[in-house]
Amino acid sequence: MVEVGVIGAGSWGIALAKLLHTNGNKVTVWSIVEDEIKMLKEKHEHVDKLPGVKLPEDILFTTDLAETVQQKDMLVLAVPSVFTRSTAKSMAPYVTEKQIIVCVAKGIEESTLMTISDVVEQEIPCADVSVMCGPSHAEEVGIGLPTTVVAGAKTKATAERVQDLFMNDVFRVYTSPDMLGMELGGSLKNVIALAAGMADGLGYGDNTKAALITRGITEIARLAVAMGAHVETLCGLTGIGDLIVTCESKHSRNRKAGMLMGQGYTMQQATDEVKMVVEGIYSAKAALMLAKKYHVELPIIEEVNKVLFENKSAKSAVTDLMIREKRPEHTELEWES
Repeated sequence: MVEVGVIGAGSWGIALAKLLHTNGNKVTVWSIVEDEIKMLKEKHEHVDKLPGVKLPEDILFTTDLAETVQQKDMLVLAVPSVFTRSTAKSMAPYVTEKQIIVCVAKGIEESTLMTISDVVEQEIPCADVSVMCGPSHAEEVGIGLPTTVVAGAKTKATAERVQDLFMNDVFRVYTSPDMLGMELGGSLKNVIALAAGMADGLGYGDNTKAALITRGITEIARLAVAMGAHVETLCGLTGIGDLIVTCESKHSRNRKAGMLMGQGYTMQQATDEVKMVVEGIYSAKAALMLAKKYHVELPIIEEVNKVLFENKSAKSAVTDLMIREKRPEHTELEWES
């Protein structure tokens, strides 16, 4: 039996806590919100964020961060990306040398343009930081629907330890050394999903969605490769796989927020309606700043930023994307004549 501390009791943290318990591990879940922990202790269900998913009675729930972190074989950091730095700073006094922390949130810190794993490494330099990404909505993992993800780490040994901890007959885990590509794919797909949702809100069809997904992964890969990631990663589960599920799923908060904006809601109205953290909004500005830093074009992400922060209508954004200057799809291909 492995002892695991799950830091963050949102839908993803709770779904992974149940999965880890199913795999025979002793699980402790932390939240800073006392009412949330009280509800989990009393009902053994997150009635707000993961209704219908019943939790075993021997999962421990606490607001004591030290209790959750100390003497654990592995830690799962599942707070929203905007709270990663503050939470990691609070965890740091209790983390021991080479203790594995699995980062499962997706985002880019706007103020520093750092990935989640970079933020955690900066705040907890003694830790062995890894990531886990892929097409994996909590609502489906929580009820045991077949899911595949990727564990990324700096060493093969750490990635395989994470793989062994999470993997079972309904949750398949691959490994990868390309943490940067995984995190960029997982973060930037949320921005593209906002665009896909806007298209849905406008009443556009499958052709539009297919174009956004395909051109979206092109933009993500273009930036990721410029930053040093590998294109193979963006062709896999943490790239195109994660993008497809987030653009298409009824569970996607980014798609839902985008759909509301396509229907005329403001960004604030849309996020209020979703009632959960919409990660793509926080990653959108950071993506644009990275594009400028690395001198790459991200037209879809640029238009999403204009809708989010410049009061541009979603319909006008789509029109401006359609009438951009003519060009070939792949500039690397050569004509015979």
